[in-house]
Amino acid sequence: MAIRIQLDRLLVERRMSLTELADRVGVTVANLSILKTGKARAVRFTTLYALCRELECQPGDILTYEPGPPEPDLDDDET
Repeated sequence: MAIRIQLDRLLVERRMSLTELADRVGVTVANLSILKTGKARAVRFTTLYALCRELECQPGDILTYEPGPPEPDLDDDET
């Protein structure tokens, strides 16, 4: 199973650069890059809210779930 981040697709559709989005959201380009590449372990709701506000989308447009075996680096104790 995996939660995928669809930031690339949304940026292309909105004709917006990662740098512009970072400026508008108030997050560093480095942190948005980590999110965009799927390496983030968590996303703050305030960041998700700001992304949705600036991209004019719903959280489900950014985050998608793909069923399958658990990711090897996920801890069973985390919620």
